[in-house]
Amino acid sequence: MISDMPSNRNFSLSAGLLFFLIMALIPTALELGGAARGGIAQLDMLNKIGIYAMLALSLNVILGQAGMFHMGHTAFFAMGAYTTAILNTVYQWPIFATMPVAGLFAAIFAFLLALPIIHLRGDYLLVVTIGIVEIVGISLKNNLFGLTGGANGIYGIARPELLGLVFSTPKLQFYLIWGFTALTVLLFYLLEHSRFGRALNYIRDDDLAASGCGINVARYKLIVFTLGAFWAGMAGTLFAANIRTIEPTSFNFYESVLLFAIVILGGGGRIAGVLLGSFLLIGLQDVFRGFESARMLVFGAAMMLMMIFRPQGLLPPRRRRYNARPLVGRFPPGIPDSMPDLMKGERT
Repeated sequence: MISDMPSNRNFSLSAGLLFFLIMALIPTALELGGAARGGIAQLDMLNKIGIYAMLALSLNVILGQAGMFHMGHTAFFAMGAYTTAILNTVYQWPIFATMPVAGLFAAIFAFLLALPIIHLRGDYLLVVTIGIVEIVGISLKNNLFGLTGGANGIYGIARPELLGLVFSTPKLQFYLIWGFTALTVLLFYLLEHSRFGRALNYIRDDDLAASGCGINVARYKLIVFTLGAFWAGMAGTLFAANIRTIEPTSFNFYESVLLFAIVILGGGGRIAGVLLGSFLLIGLQDVFRGFESARMLVFGAAMMLMMIFRPQGLLPPRRRRYNARPLVGRFPPGIPDSMPDLMKGERT
């Protein structure tokens, strides 16, 4: 069987390990560097980047790998955050106990929602998912079932606690959030290089051809849509526990546009690109916070320039390389041994 060359995978794993090792050293570096108040402001910004990176990676599976134009991911993010907030403040559930429930609730909603719309493509699916964000936002503002707090939202959410350790400081929250981000990267990396991930890439490139090859396109799209929503719901748990107060304005349409832009800017389908896009867009938001009125103008101009000069994104997916050497000697008599060399090629 022709397989991916192991060198690319080894390099990706080594690069990822190095990246998260550097991230783990950042809090200590800020303290030793004499940052104000131990680098609380910087850690808060990195915590926000970590949450959005985790959220964008869950969208990347749907948009970047399966090619589904989905701009309603913030709705699942909101459901996860509100599920955690309600279970914690009303029923006194521990934060970590609410996380799988938040993901499951978002996944069930996504599954039921996707059933009638999964056949839509391109702009049609995009328009429908935009409507989802607005519907969810309006429902939250109207104090759905008397639980969401209306426009005031929900406050007083507890800090996460594990084995007596309360994640109450920005430093501890940093390790919690980026620990989950590292887990997200690992799981989605394994998914990308699995048979399921390759099927998603075939669907993205040409769903009609994928269907002709025996791939159940609707089934795969439904699964990946539900999976992305499940992970977005769990990211909502971390978001709610981090800021401890949530309100409908935290999950508006702008957030959906921002997530969509992170995936496209980084290079849809590549994990490293999504991480880079998260650092650029979320980090620059805080840098230009003093220019609130001009921020959207700069953001729009930057996206226009990207679409003109770098439409494939900053870090587009690498072409997969294949090694046909294992096939040498396995050909029927009459076929020259040099044939495997002719088979070496590249696939997007």
